[in-house]
Amino acid sequence: MSIQQNLLRIKTELPENVTLVAVSKTKPVSDLQEAYSAGQRVFGENKIQEMTQKHEALPKDIAWHMIGHVQRNKVKYMAPYVSLVHGVDSLRLLKEINKQAAKHERTIDCLLQVHIAEESTKFGLDEAELLELISSDALASLSNIRILGLMGMATFTDNEDQVRREFKHLKTLFDRAATVLDGLEIVSMGMSGDYKLAISEGSTMVRIGSSIFGTRNT
Repeated sequence: MSIQQNLLRIKTELPENVTLVAVSKTKPVSDLQEAYSAGQRVFGENKIQEMTQKHEALPKDIAWHMIGHVQRNKVKYMAPYVSLVHGVDSLRLLKEINKQAAKHERTIDCLLQVHIAEESTKFGLDEAELLELISSDALASLSNIRILGLMGMATFTDNEDQVRREFKHLKTLFDRAATVLDGLEIVSMGMSGDYKLAISEGSTMVRIGSSIFGTRNT
């Protein structure tokens, strides 16, 4: 099936309140252009340099989401244009995003990444760190960022019960965080293999790559 056919099929399966992020990392600009022509406007990349090159080459009404781990020294390259940063896992990173956003007179939207997987390799805040951060005076003082929700990645496993448990945990944390911090609206969880499960557990944003673009070139 073509990229356009894949996109249309997936979009018919998504509830109206769920945003589709087309994960285009490693894919050529021509593939993104095809998805764009099919109506897709939200793209996710995991490397700032690659995202910046694609931003320069493609139409300017695209919303670029940084979905990978963010190095503080690279924030300045995406600050002029990035739409949403998914993987924010420390106050130090938030301060850097705030600083670079201020230079461009922008407010940059962010999601706090929570570690929900049983794998130790994934980044993210634990429950205590999350609750401490969202209620801190330091966060309240950052006027050029806006926290819109939480993001999490489930364990890469065929065990559906485990994945469901992890998604449920993230949604529970989101509900708790929403009582502390105003304006939370996004629960970013679910990828090509588990997005339907994620939506059933309350996801409002799914990050789908291989089901749209085919298997990834590594």
